Amino acid sequence: MDASAYSRDDWRAKAAALKFHTGHFIDGEFVASKSGATFASINPANGEVLAEVARGGAEEVARAVASGRRAFKSGVWSRLEPRARLDVLNRFAGLIEAHADEFALLDSLDMGKPVMDMINIDIPGSTRTIRYFAETVDKLEGAVTATAFDALHYILRQPLGVVGLIVPWNYPLMMAAWKLAPALAVGNSVVLKPAEQSPLSAGLLARLFVEAGGPPGVLNVVQGVGEEAGKALALHNDVDKIGFTGSVEVGKLMMIYAGQSNMKRVTTECGGKTPQIILADWDDLDMAVTYAVNGIFGNQGEVCNAGSRILVEAAIHDEFVERFKLKAAESFTPGDPLDPRTTMGPMVTMGQQQRVLKYIDIGRKEGATLGLGGGVPAGLNQGAYVEPTMFLGVDNAMTIAREEIFGPVAAIMKVDNADQAVEIANDSIFGLAASIWTRDISRAHRFARDIEAGVVWINCFDHGDATQPWGGYKQSGNGRDKCLEALTQYTQTKSVWLHLGG
Repeated sequence: MDASAYSRDDWRAKAAALKFHTGHFIDGEFVASKSGATFASINPANGEVLAEVARGGAEEVARAVASGRRAFKSGVWSRLEPRARLDVLNRFAGLIEAHADEFALLDSLDMGKPVMDMINIDIPGSTRTIRYFAETVDKLEGAVTATAFDALHYILRQPLGVVGLIVPWNYPLMMAAWKLAPALAVGNSVVLKPAEQSPLSAGLLARLFVEAGGPPGVLNVVQGVGEEAGKALALHNDVDKIGFTGSVEVGKLMMIYAGQSNMKRVTTECGGKTPQIILADWDDLDMAVTYAVNGIFGNQGEVCNAGSRILVEAAIHDEFVERFKLKAAESFTPGDPLDPRTTMGPMVTMGQQQRVLKYIDIGRKEGATLGLGGGVPAGLNQGAYVEPTMFLGVDNAMTIAREEIFGPVAAIMKVDNADQAVEIANDSIFGLAASIWTRDISRAHRFARDIEAGVVWINCFDHGDATQPWGGYKQSGNGRDKCLEALTQYTQTKSVWLHLGG
């Protein structure tokens, strides 16, 4: 049966029959923490405990890293013929698709994402990424340089070894796929540490990799809280790289831990405060409104590139605001994530809900005008829900315009022209993404040149595919996911100089 035809009762029945993978996955099997410690995975839609998950620390990280190092040194994956790795990764993607209902339920129950978002966005996005990088495995080339007649100099590109990947809770499956795919494609072993708020899909992911033919030990999973398992992974002297997506605060800690240990490589993607700029010369206001609404309220606003700062030229500001309110009301309905009609689930935890509500209160106190939402939806008090919320009269110095809220809170600012919009947009510690709506091609190109962001959209928002480098400027991070550049970040070059003699 096609998942798009499932009813809420169908999804609930499947959820009731679901089995959780709650252990660490090390050397090809599920194991408990040696101490027996666990932590609760909680359904944010109703506050109920889903499962007790193994809580790992330094000991479990050490076991997983040792397993990865043994596999790497054996060459069972790192020296496997590239096309054989391609076959495994393609089978891996196929198995994720075959288990789509299970993945959809795991991430929906665990972090509140509407189940149909999993079916329509996260799972296809994950498998496309894996297949994209599978196809790159025999396309990454070295080089031969022009040297003296009595020498041959060539450059090899080789895997790093054991890579630690620390992924966030907002896209548990897809963010894991973004980082796993290039790391595995070039032959590394991996220790994956999922967020403690959304741990349940990682074990299934690792098991399916082995089922696809991936050798045990190549992909390991350690569950646990960031301050214990994540820190231990970043400090481990036999980890060659950390790939991290999360907060600025923790991203900085990753760099500190690398310096305190073995100077391992670190790439980070640390969020943003994305501006959406709508200029008066854009003649399809409904299209711009639709993208703006989706850009901030999609995935409950729990998106690193959420278009939370909406800068609208004065001539169209009032009309834009009215249409924005109407579109938000008709497009985003908070409710049960297992109901296919639901378009907005809860925040990932009660703590995140309170954090978002606190920012809304700060916005009021600092003088912004609440134009939409601002509280908990009626009848949903048991879950971690927040209404789609919009503020007007926002100044870029306000807290809600400067800090990443990671929730469904839009800050609309009136601007006089494109130059002022760019100046305001760049006045931020973040620089992940930005968009502009204009019919003036010269203005669009100047915007792309002048905006301080790693991803730029012109007359659209959140478009892209696996060829698109994903990463930011400034404190949004220093690495790139997706794209061929990601491959090079999981490899290192080796210079080989052969003296040919006289």
